[in-house]
Amino acid sequence: MENSNKNKKVIKISGLVLEALPSTNFKVKLDDGKEILAHLAGKLRMYRIKVLPGDRVTVEMSPYDENRGRIVYRGK
Repeated sequence: MENSNKNKKVIKISGLVLEALPSTNFKVKLDDGKEILAHLAGKLRMYRIKVLPGDRVTVEMSPYDENRGRIVYRGK
């Protein structure tokens, strides 16, 4: 069996949460200055990790859509 993680091409970048939107969506300002819309990853929802405006987060982005992402880690 081939590992499916090798085929996934994701971009991980850190940023700062600017605004909390409905349905666990957030407006995130990336370190390169771009603002994107990001949703909370399933593991963070499952373990009820709270993300608030002003938090440092790590975002996974697809190379196909540079304006949306998934928050996978909340920094300290």
